[in-house]
Amino acid sequence: MEKVKNYFNDWTSFEKAWLLISTLLILSLSLYWGDGIVGIVASLTGIWCVVLVAKGKIANYYVGIINIIAYAWVAYSWRFYGEVMLNMIYFLPMQFVGIYLWKNKMDSSVKRVKVRVMSNIVRARWLLAIMSTIGLYGVWLNSLGGNLPFIDSASTVLSVVAMILMALRYVEQWVLWIVVNIASIGLWTFALMNGGNDIAILIMWIAYLTNSIYGLKNWIKLYTKGD
Repeated sequence: MEKVKNYFNDWTSFEKAWLLISTLLILSLSLYWGDGIVGIVASLTGIWCVVLVAKGKIANYYVGIINIIAYAWVAYSWRFYGEVMLNMIYFLPMQFVGIYLWKNKMDSSVKRVKVRVMSNIVRARWLLAIMSTIGLYGVWLNSLGGNLPFIDSASTVLSVVAMILMALRYVEQWVLWIVVNIASIGLWTFALMNGGNDIAILIMWIAYLTNSIYGLKNWIKLYTKGD
């Protein structure tokens, strides 16, 4: 218990409150709507994971492993194939890559990762590659008969790039996560409006969006302090 208490010593009141409120909101609404246990697990671990990322804590990757498996299961039931492939083929192994890359780049004094930013030229190159890939992948998902293929494609491609930038400790990852979260809210709103009861997943993505905005702000602060 003492270890848990020490782990939260550097957390602000806002961060503790945000984690608690998100957890209680997901649990209460999920139980009310009769959400499945897998969806609840995916939502809760997802919230805990992104809050830990915003804090620059390496523990996010361990929680992320559970989240990825649970979320992929729910996405498969809705034929969001891009989401399934993204999580099982890419996100899952990237958790282990992230653990490896972050371990040697931690600020031992506060137990947070050291962050950095990229140049404008590098940003432009990434943007061009992203837009081209979204179009091509969307066409392929459409040929598979997937639902909302281009929104699914945008969510998938941007998530791939954002995860790479996250492992490499770039602040810019958060801009992409914001767009990913908006696209994913669209996907799961579609599912809910078409007979689904995965309200926990939708709440999770709304919470992700809020957290990604906070994460961007916090990582800019961490970068400024690092300089």
